[in-house]
Amino acid sequence: MKIHEILIDNIAQALIEIFNQSKFADKVIERYLKGHPKWGSRDRRFFAESVYDLVRHFRRLKFLASMGDEQELTEIDFKKIWFIYAFERGLIPDLKPYGMDSIRYQNQKNKLEKTSPAVQGSWPDWLYEKGQKELGQEAWKTLSVKLNEQAPVDIRINTLLPESKDIVTLLNQEGIQLLPIKYVSEGFELRERKNVFITQSFKKGLFEVQDRSSQQIARILNPQPGERVGDACAGAGGKSLHMGALMNNQGRLLALDIHSWKLDELKKRARRAKLSIIEPRVIENSKTIKRLHQSFDKLLLDVPCSGSGVIRRNPDTKWKLSPERLEQLKKDQFNILTQYSLMVKPGGVMVYSTCSIFPSENEEQIQAFLAQDQDKKWSLTREWHCYLDKNCGDGFYAAKLQRSAD
Repeated sequence: MKIHEILIDNIAQALIEIFNQSKFADKVIERYLKGHPKWGSRDRRFFAESVYDLVRHFRRLKFLASMGDEQELTEIDFKKIWFIYAFERGLIPDLKPYGMDSIRYQNQKNKLEKTSPAVQGSWPDWLYEKGQKELGQEAWKTLSVKLNEQAPVDIRINTLLPESKDIVTLLNQEGIQLLPIKYVSEGFELRERKNVFITQSFKKGLFEVQDRSSQQIARILNPQPGERVGDACAGAGGKSLHMGALMNNQGRLLALDIHSWKLDELKKRARRAKLSIIEPRVIENSKTIKRLHQSFDKLLLDVPCSGSGVIRRNPDTKWKLSPERLEQLKKDQFNILTQYSLMVKPGGVMVYSTCSIFPSENEEQIQAFLAQDQDKKWSLTREWHCYLDKNCGDGFYAAKLQRSAD
């Protein structure tokens, strides 16, 4: 593949936005792709995959380029890092034509073997140590490698629409091949990464892009037709859409979030999916929650979290997360759990979930919640973990709790 210089320029500029301006990698990549409609499919894939790979392996590549951790990089610096990345992957035969010292690179590579696992694996020191402390050295050693791999692309068919049962044939006609996913009846994996959002099948609402692990959460809550269900941290509503389909578009599903722009996106997705029972509502203040006291038969709390279980999809999370931010997230999680649980009716069910693999955000939060439940209104009926297994998908956690009939 011939690599055009403009592609390298754009990769370097995108990295400046991600690292120097703290912009989200997926949004930066999306904007660059939209801004270059004349790029071919190979160029588009090369750009996106290069940026993600450079973000994943940034600290290691930076070390090989003899750049310090505290150094803010220029466009030229980012290009040097890209050249090392390209050289290691056989995209360019030598570093010398690009003004780089091959001997110095080799010396750095030798030094790399003597550095910490955090540098070798491209992790911030504090986060690597956090993983070891929470999960144990051996488990974290394995997971830290998996989290630097490229994630598969999964879809969930919209069972509300009869045509979705033919999705394998329909997408095959549009040049996209699917593989069934074990243990996930509505899920398929793309055999090859392609832009599924431009397909007619997507535009008709026949499927949504959703990881197989995320697809398990709604099934654990198990909402039924005719029930009153809440999704209290709905965001853009991937799990709300799944719950609406499981409810066969019968009953009421209130999708709550503090961000109105996320709920606006949910409205668009619900229209495309032909779902009419979803009612988006902005959480303006604590009164919004109080007004919904004992309102729901079932409630999903997919709380804000570190995102440690989905770092392979959002590799810039490694560099944006901080110890202070993680501590604040844990406080927010517990507050949501204690305050929002009041919205569940006596005899109702609640699922607490995260896309984190850290026990401090998962089972420890549930243990703390049950410990402060002096009236013993709640009982834990099921816990589910996924640690990036090929069958269960991204790193996720869910706890299913039953409220007593009072």
